[in-house]
Amino acid sequence: MKEQIHGGDVYRHKNVLDFSSNMNPLGTPPGVIKAAAESMKSVCNYPDIRYEELAGRLSEYERVPAEWLICGNGAAELIFTLVLALKPSHALLMAPTFAEYEQALRVVGCDIAYHELKEGDGYALTGDILDEILLHLDLVILCNPNNPTGLLAEPELMSRIVKRCRETGTFLVIDECFQDFIEDRDRHTKKNMLGEYQNLFLLKAFTKRYAMAGIRLGYGLCSNLAVLEKMQEAVQPWNVSIPAQAAGVAALEEEEYVDEARQIIGAEREFLRDGLRQLGFSVYDSRANYIFFRGPSGLVEHALKKQVLIRDCSNYRGLSEGYYRVAVRTHEENIKLLEALA
Repeated sequence: MKEQIHGGDVYRHKNVLDFSSNMNPLGTPPGVIKAAAESMKSVCNYPDIRYEELAGRLSEYERVPAEWLICGNGAAELIFTLVLALKPSHALLMAPTFAEYEQALRVVGCDIAYHELKEGDGYALTGDILDEILLHLDLVILCNPNNPTGLLAEPELMSRIVKRCRETGTFLVIDECFQDFIEDRDRHTKKNMLGEYQNLFLLKAFTKRYAMAGIRLGYGLCSNLAVLEKMQEAVQPWNVSIPAQAAGVAALEEEEYVDEARQIIGAEREFLRDGLRQLGFSVYDSRANYIFFRGPSGLVEHALKKQVLIRDCSNYRGLSEGYYRVAVRTHEENIKLLEALA
């Protein structure tokens, strides 16, 4: 397994404009900050172990029964908790993709197969993966849009994958954390298949949507109550803090904020994509709030000289030196990025 490196390392890189982590460019909503701050008056108490108010609001927001919900200390915790609950022996991952899936599977000694995304396909997920979902597989984890590429799989293909996994008795996790920033997200989410397919788990988070990575709050949707019960047994108690629960409830009121961010990201993604191409880089067709591209070696160090931090993707399985990811930020900030990369 390649070295674990993440974006957003502003602690080792002081006073930089951070394009390495993919947050909402509007920043954390003031109402969220206020709610988290006011909740500190109650930190002498344990958090609500069942996070009932938050679960109730999430149920309304996602339009699913509250009993289909599980919350965690970020989506990353839920990945580990689900793997601990299922204890899979054989799993399939895409490559490249988010590293935490592999890390969690290694904790339980799972044998991992990799569906290698091809540069010739633009690193897009194709129907070839269906041939790799076999009877011996216990678990498949897919990220849609994928991280770091930002590419979205076709909805019809994702539906075929869900059905194929049911045929083989394979549990399927789809990480939909970055779907909040796509214009036609209702077409891409597989939430409408949850009731019929109990082998399906959808992973979501507040982190990117509301720019609140430091709060640590994620959630999952699944109609398989037995699996959710196993996850509750595997997770530590009081894992969702009082500030996180308060911030989550407040964040779910910020619908106009999310809509505005989605519009900004849609326009700025095209501006940034065109600018990167004009600089001579190979730019991929990201649909998320970040852009994946290929350029010369040493681009991270080059940008840091101008106090701009970008994500080096060479530590992703299946990628080599020269691949990068940058967040889509405000227009003025995106101009600074292009100037730093020139």
